[in-house]
Amino acid sequence: MQGTSANNSQARNPLLARWTGPYGGVPAFDQVKVEHFKPALEAAMEKARGEIAAIANNPAAPTFENTLAALEDMGRTLDDVETVYGIWSSTMNGPEFQAIEREMAPKLAAFSDEIIQNEKLFQRIEAVYTSPEKSKLPPEQQRLTWLRYTNFVRAGAKLDAAPKKRMADINQRLASLYTTFSQNVLADEESYAVILEKEEELAGLPESVRAGAAAAAEARGLKGKWAITNTRSAMEPFLTYSARRDLREKVWRYYVNRGDNADSHDNNALITEILQLRAERARLLGYATHAHWRLENAMAKTPERAMALMEAVWTPAVARVHEEVADMQAIADKEGAKLKIAPWDYRYFAEKVRKAKYDLDQNEVKPYLQMEKLREGMFWIAGELFGFSFVPVSDVPVYHPDVRVWEVKDKASGRHIGLWYFDPYARQGKRSGAWMNAYRRQERFRGEVTTIVSNNANFVKGKPGEPVLISWEDAETLFHEFGHALHGLNSQVNYPSLSGTSVPRDYVEFPSQLMEHWLSTPEVLNRFALHFQTGKPIPEALVARLKKSSTFNQGFATVEYLASALVDMKLHLAGSQKIDPDAFERDTLKALGMPEEIVMRHRTPQFGHVFAGDGYSAGYYSYLWADTLTADAYEAFTQGAGPYDRAVAERLRKNVFAVGNTMDPAEAYRAFRGKDAGIDALMRKRGFPAPGAVGQQTAQ
Repeated sequence: MQGTSANNSQARNPLLARWTGPYGGVPAFDQVKVEHFKPALEAAMEKARGEIAAIANNPAAPTFENTLAALEDMGRTLDDVETVYGIWSSTMNGPEFQAIEREMAPKLAAFSDEIIQNEKLFQRIEAVYTSPEKSKLPPEQQRLTWLRYTNFVRAGAKLDAAPKKRMADINQRLASLYTTFSQNVLADEESYAVILEKEEELAGLPESVRAGAAAAAEARGLKGKWAITNTRSAMEPFLTYSARRDLREKVWRYYVNRGDNADSHDNNALITEILQLRAERARLLGYATHAHWRLENAMAKTPERAMALMEAVWTPAVARVHEEVADMQAIADKEGAKLKIAPWDYRYFAEKVRKAKYDLDQNEVKPYLQMEKLREGMFWIAGELFGFSFVPVSDVPVYHPDVRVWEVKDKASGRHIGLWYFDPYARQGKRSGAWMNAYRRQERFRGEVTTIVSNNANFVKGKPGEPVLISWEDAETLFHEFGHALHGLNSQVNYPSLSGTSVPRDYVEFPSQLMEHWLSTPEVLNRFALHFQTGKPIPEALVARLKKSSTFNQGFATVEYLASALVDMKLHLAGSQKIDPDAFERDTLKALGMPEEIVMRHRTPQFGHVFAGDGYSAGYYSYLWADTLTADAYEAFTQGAGPYDRAVAERLRKNVFAVGNTMDPAEAYRAFRGKDAGIDALMRKRGFPAPGAVGQQTAQ
């Protein structure tokens, strides 16, 4: 009777049901409750155990089909449950869910190691990998065999019993630490806000920022006041426009001290332990450091090559910062401000310099940057470059009223390509930043399966019915994340493990960063950068000033990013020494010659890319590495018939966007471009002097 009862409760759990409905099935978001997650994860793991056992214990000799292909087909229920679990974790998080996260994180890590450490399973994978028959397989099957074998070995499949046990213990502890780290950052983002009570405290703020702050205060039950929340999307415009230096400093300090307030949400002790466990794990696996382990199969291959690129760009970027600060200080002195430029002044005075040098005020630009119009612009670009059309749909469930869904089709044939979910606004329980997610990856080895992707952002919602106006930087972020979505939507591979964005970390940012370039094309600006009141396109004179100022403030943008990337790499090259994160950050930046007017884009105690998971650990350099490809790839368009050159777009689709991880990224890039990227195009893009031959060895 107990078994029947358990089966009935599983049957009633919507997370365990197959995705049904249109478009090849969609998640039943409208039926999900927080209490469903734990039993669903446990039942899905148990089901996957049975599937793994069937593969591992198959009496037939190991073949690609009965081992590697079978592994691609197992764990589908668990994949579906984890997808929805991940959505709740990043966008619908609350105390009840966090308790489940803390309990399940180490269990999920243990289950992953259980698969890696299944000796019979690994012997079968190894048998296919070492078999002479492997060379007769099609290239995609050879790539999958190499990838699966390599991933197992790199995760400890060849270790003896004692180190395997230690690996599993480390991974479970890390999973718990990562969960606590991200929950701590979220807590600081939600509990700290600067509340403004008087009109004079709004000095300098444009109407769009005021409206967003009023809405944020009202959401906190403080109607009639204004709240500057502790997220990037609220912090940046406030620091850019607020004439109140005292309030700029307060907002800045709240933001840069997330996870670093010496309270119950302080992340420093967690980081110390994470770094020591990562160093120990790398040693168990036979690597000098965590950085060497992480980069082995990345494009960079070694930390030394990644460091060489970062250091080549760091020096001219710092030199540019000193020029930018001198310009700002001159304006502050001229205004009689009696201050030395501090980090909370940088954005504010940079705007004054932009106005003085280029007669350009971001407030002039913002009325033309309506989020919804720019979204239409992205759709139009996807149509021009890849032949996609986007049709809004209302027949699929969503997990929050803010979320909207579009069907993506092939314009020429009407063929269904996939679904695109859009979750643009900040809210309680949603982590800050912007990201792309794949709910389902494209595949076709067991029949055609189309993809479902999402883009997520944290724009500040204005008053009902009013357009949401965003900054130029936010518009670039919108296009960047859409680039990831297009990478997923263009995928045309057989196996899900090789699909879409499942590529090395320092390559995955290439398609996304590339898409940012199309924002500033006249075709987009004339059609979609329309004034929110008059509907008129952005004036050509304003576009010309934008273009002229394209490398403005590149010192700041490059240094705040690179400081984070360099600290990340150096933390993970430090080996097993016990690290005090605040002291290490301070000493490393001092040794690098970090300008005191700038702070890291992500300070160590809030660096979720690196400490909320392994994701970008020793890998934040990836954005710069990928930008060497981005800058060079966009020149393929500009050297051709322009940004909408169909022949270049088709080469890009065929060799980059469509192939996923079915081939080595360096080969894929050469197939598209006919050469390696080098560093010169990157330096031109950022307005720095090109180092010439030095960089040619750096970013191939």
